[in-house]
Amino acid sequence: MDLELSEDQKLFRNTTVKFLENEAPIEKVRELNKSGEGFPRDFWSQGAELGWAALLVPEDLGGGSISGDGFKDLAIVAEEFGRLTSPGPIIAVNVVIAGLVEGAASGPDHSGEIEGLMSGESIGTWAAYEPNSQWDPLNPSTTAAANAGNFVITGVKDRIEVGADADVFLVSAKTDAGIALFLVPADAAGVTVEKVDSLDFVRQYATARFDGVTVPAEAMVGTEATAAEITERMFQVAVALQCAETNGAIDKVFEFTVQWAFDRYSFGRPLASYQALKHRFSDMRTWLECCMATTDAAVQAVNDRDPEAGRLVSIAKAYVGTKAVQIVQDCVQMHGGLGVTWEHDIHLYLRRVMVDRQLYGTPSDHKRRISDLIGL
Repeated sequence: MDLELSEDQKLFRNTTVKFLENEAPIEKVRELNKSGEGFPRDFWSQGAELGWAALLVPEDLGGGSISGDGFKDLAIVAEEFGRLTSPGPIIAVNVVIAGLVEGAASGPDHSGEIEGLMSGESIGTWAAYEPNSQWDPLNPSTTAAANAGNFVITGVKDRIEVGADADVFLVSAKTDAGIALFLVPADAAGVTVEKVDSLDFVRQYATARFDGVTVPAEAMVGTEATAAEITERMFQVAVALQCAETNGAIDKVFEFTVQWAFDRYSFGRPLASYQALKHRFSDMRTWLECCMATTDAAVQAVNDRDPEAGRLVSIAKAYVGTKAVQIVQDCVQMHGGLGVTWEHDIHLYLRRVMVDRQLYGTPSDHKRRISDLIGL
């Protein structure tokens, strides 16, 4: 990130980098892909011990940040995840935590669930997408019908990150009064989870069917009156973290591509000395800096709960989602024939940025959202 970091944040970043390089290097990512495993649970538990799932939780609930700005600290971790295309539910778990923390002021107490997510003992994920639909978490077709003090949830959710590994789903559903969010245990009667293929090597997704799943009223997060506000907060957290992660990926790809151009010689000269390639590198560097700048603005706004945060995260996603893929594809071309071989690590990064581009709204979705927010 380009935000000015304190000494404590620098130490936190270095600790995160060292852990990821030791426990989840690129070679490990390839091994996990071959085994069909998304991420080892003990890897995530160790990450939780480093504080990866506590940064958005207030101190009175057992959490705490490094700098006093928890979301900025968390964005540092997300960026480093991108630099190694690391496994683990860094976005999924923290989005659920953001929802639970936001809902604590108006709804039932979920401090126990928050504690489980913070410790790494439990994995949570947001079930918001539905089959054959675009990103629209405020208009679910999944229903939650009130019944004798309980709610009966019926519907299908797909594109659920770490869905097959999750212990609990945060489900968006339509009620008689509007929409609501419910915590649904993965082992509840009527829940069926099916893993689906993913373009990303280690970030796996699933489809979950809720066939008359009964949950108590206390499973609701917040209230029906505050569900839209909670959803917006979760959405902002998800998109800003996603952009930070994408920036880490493209920064790493640009870094090793430039090094490749200096190391590779043609007609006695390094590739980096040719003017045509210099211009392409200059363009990519400019795009990369703009990606960083728009994301930094979004992260700062989400951290500060700025009223403009919704617009700024959409600006970041619209730009980063577009330029990130273009940067990585240009870097593939820079590597020549080597770049199009599956053995080259650049394809892991291309897969990660392609998936990030599509989820939580495409760049086109966010451009329309910006238009709506500014009244065009």
